[in-house]
Amino acid sequence: MRHGKSSYPPGVADHERPLAPRGRREAALAGDWLGATQPEIDLVYCSTSVRTRETLAATGITAPAQFEPSIYEATPHTLIDLIQLADDEVGTLLLVGHAPGMPWTAWELAANRDSEAAADLSRKFPTSALAVLEFDRAWTDADPGTGELLRFHVPR
Repeated sequence: MRHGKSSYPPGVADHERPLAPRGRREAALAGDWLGATQPEIDLVYCSTSVRTRETLAATGITAPAQFEPSIYEATPHTLIDLIQLADDEVGTLLLVGHAPGMPWTAWELAANRDSEAAADLSRKFPTSALAVLEFDRAWTDADPGTGELLRFHVPR
């Protein structure tokens, strides 16, 4: 998941930027969609930025969360390494991060890049958007091209 739309208060560093009202609203819609359509989330990896923390709070997701500084400005390699650290007991993992790391990672992990979901993802990955991937292997083996991109959802 990409964080919700942020605001740009003067003099506030990028890492400290909060969500805009639209960002809170759309993050809440994303949380509603996740709750209605996806399995219960077991673990969240969330960037330490203010806007990602506020995005997670607005979703209403109550799964245990680990706030990871490495997600901020992360490359796909960094995010895949993080995913591979998830315990085997974690069935559903949510990452809350930033562009371009989140869309690039979803693209990198997807084996089915000719799907409708992949076409949607490749056009634009707006704020609060979610890419849902499924793996038929342990997290430690979630390598590039091993996931199936099931859905790409933009809550509006």
